[in-house]
Amino acid sequence: MNDDSRPSSPNAPPQDLWSSILNSVSSSRSIPAKNVLVLGQPSTGKSTLVSALLQRPPADAGKDEPRTDYALGYDWADVRDEGEEDILARLSVYTVPSSAPPYTALVPHFLQPQSAIPHTAIVIVLDWTRPWTFLEELHTWLAWIERARELEVTREEHRERWQAHLQHYTEPSAEPLPATSSALQGTILPLGPGTFTHNTAGVPIIVACTKADLIDDNTDLVGAGASGMGGMVKGKGGEWEERTDGIMQILRTICLKYGASLFYTTPQPTTLNVLRQYALHVLFVPPAPSPDGALDSTAAPVRNPFPFALKPNTLDRDRIVVPAGWDSWGKIAVLRDGFDAKAWGEAWEHDLSSDAGIDMDGEASARKLYASLVQDQGPKPTPLPPLNNPTPEQAFLAKNYDENARRADRDPRGIFRTPTDASAPPAAGLVGPLGSSWRASSAGTSLGGLGLGKRAGAPTSPILGSAPSPTGQTQHEVLQNFFKSLLNTKDRAASPGTSAPPPTGPRTSGGGAGGGGTSTSGDSQTDPDAGSGAEDG
Repeated sequence: MNDDSRPSSPNAPPQDLWSSILNSVSSSRSIPAKNVLVLGQPSTGKSTLVSALLQRPPADAGKDEPRTDYALGYDWADVRDEGEEDILARLSVYTVPSSAPPYTALVPHFLQPQSAIPHTAIVIVLDWTRPWTFLEELHTWLAWIERARELEVTREEHRERWQAHLQHYTEPSAEPLPATSSALQGTILPLGPGTFTHNTAGVPIIVACTKADLIDDNTDLVGAGASGMGGMVKGKGGEWEERTDGIMQILRTICLKYGASLFYTTPQPTTLNVLRQYALHVLFVPPAPSPDGALDSTAAPVRNPFPFALKPNTLDRDRIVVPAGWDSWGKIAVLRDGFDAKAWGEAWEHDLSSDAGIDMDGEASARKLYASLVQDQGPKPTPLPPLNNPTPEQAFLAKNYDENARRADRDPRGIFRTPTDASAPPAAGLVGPLGSSWRASSAGTSLGGLGLGKRAGAPTSPILGSAPSPTGQTQHEVLQNFFKSLLNTKDRAASPGTSAPPPTGPRTSGGGAGGGGTSTSGDSQTDPDAGSGAEDG
């Protein structure tokens, strides 16, 4: 008997037997994981869409505190079948709060392009209360999606899958399909002009215009109303309808280039539920059939567990539904005459070329054309005051020095000089020598007690000045002569053998040998020889 036919070690334990059993069971009952990436600027209604996708009440309903935005929001929920029995998928929703690079740079760390692209749908949120921002935001987000690249083989595989979905789209109908339709299933029609020229990754894109119930806000005031679109609503009627229809035609033209769908939503659960049904539908799009399988009539087609049976709607302004694969340039032009979808598509291409650094001088720009169609009615920031650059101190003084030196009235020392007009009263609050008229009128009273009443030109203030007196002498000379006279008087009184000067004031008689007379002059009180003279007389 051959030894190789028997096990080498009958008692050896099996290698990872239990793990292999668990892996086989989990693979047979695994729950597929699907992702939805919600892109939009702040306050565009992203939280309402996320709550609808997860079938939960709005996160901020019934709360007074402000809602918190995260750098990258995340939430998940299980998707069940109609009977709410079996779990068909696990839906993860990621929310990017802004197009700023610090936020968008976080997405590849959570959604790896190579593994997540086949199971991810992208929702771009636009706000109908700010329609003038539609093209600018679309350009920003779509350019970011184009930059999120992965391996060439993987990208081509996803693009073929989504292109096959667009080519095999059939409008839902309540009537039974004709018998010949099965024979035409293998026939693939080419895509129309301007269809799926971009979106190299083949990711499903949904453009959701929120707050569509405020399109026809009943107000004629600029900037008023709940929608803040008073400036555009003004002149409502035919003109306003043409303008909003033109906006929808432009959005449909751009969505057609990326193989994207267009939906208008309101806070009503009906429109939000339609968006959720379509998101699940595109998440479970089957892979593209192989050429051999397309010709094999016995091969059963892969069934989408979430069919989308709602017909397209381009007439109800608050619930527009344009699925990917249905639209075309011809259908866009039917909505309103005079719209050139080809020209708008070329203008969009010019914007993309300008961003790539290609000079497109003189070519039409889609964003500029849209700005002329929809005027910006948003709040404008308050302009900053002009920059005040003060002149350096030394430069300012040097500039005004010569002018101040030539003008006497600008000299601050002039307030201390005698006014030229003698009749003018002295200025209030000025400290300095008083005018000559005041000195002349008060010379007898102010200087009488010092015996200087006869000196009309004597100054009345100890502050030295240079103005001439009525006698032709300056105030310096008047003061000098005054103090010299005082010194001379004291010297004569102090020297012996000299007679005292006669009293300057009147004396009263009536005194006898006893000297009963009384002097009224202040000099008799200060002269020590006055009493002795009376006794000798």
